[in-house]
Amino acid sequence: MKELNLRAMAKINLGLDVLRRREDGYHEVRMVMQTVQLYDKITLRRTQKPGIEVSTNLYYLPVNENNLVYKAAKLLMEEFSIAEGVHINLQKYIPVAAGMAGGSSDAAAVLFGINRMFGLGLSQEKLMKRGVKLGADVPYCLMRGTALAEGIGEKLTALKPAPRCPVLIAKPAISVSTKFVYEHLVLDENTRHPDIDATLRAIEAGDVRAMAASMGNVLESVTCARYPVIGQIKETMLEYGAMNALMSGSGPTVFGLFEGKAAAREALYALKKRNLARQVYLTEMYQNRRSQ
Repeated sequence: MKELNLRAMAKINLGLDVLRRREDGYHEVRMVMQTVQLYDKITLRRTQKPGIEVSTNLYYLPVNENNLVYKAAKLLMEEFSIAEGVHINLQKYIPVAAGMAGGSSDAAAVLFGINRMFGLGLSQEKLMKRGVKLGADVPYCLMRGTALAEGIGEKLTALKPAPRCPVLIAKPAISVSTKFVYEHLVLDENTRHPDIDATLRAIEAGDVRAMAASMGNVLESVTCARYPVIGQIKETMLEYGAMNALMSGSGPTVFGLFEGKAAAREALYALKKRNLARQVYLTEMYQNRRSQ
């Protein structure tokens, strides 16, 4: 296999709760993760020249060891002493630094691709164990679909696929530091925690309205207060018929769940007209967990 084309798919959080700050500085979380049909395109090509080369469509992305796709390839190629080289072309469409696990998904796709291209024979479970070295979201991005994530995000339980519905995604023209959000998160008796169990029950029942109604993200208490545009995007989506709208991850991306595409399109046009978001996509849930 000399060339391989892959899709690195984005995720949203149907629920995100932070239980506590651990002694090691990490935060213990409980999240419902969901893959959506928004993806980066990655092409792997074997080269006779040893080493790893990266090219991308975004000028500001690193093409060296500071890029997770490079780190992912290096991790497997060094472990298995692969003498040949590989060229990785990364076409980015998932918003960058936006709470959608774009970098982690890219790394997961490269782990999957290197394993397949060079016939390493690693199972998904073994890839996931290696992937966590690159980032807490990488194992989930290898699994895909609907999952409960616990621990620091690496303890995963596959769930019944979430009910399918249109998903509107909007990324405002701001950047949010995940480190800043977690450092300023206050966890006390006044913290409003989302009802993750209610979300799990709604997914099990296939009840899209109950699922949407139960959604919550404890990190909004930090990010929405600092960046009012996030709340404005949520309000616009709700105004145009979203069952609910929520910030994904630590933000700033907001997604809305709709019953039909017509209302979602109206919301998309409104967001663009009001200049609230630089990147707006209408997509849907992704439910197949079996392949890249």
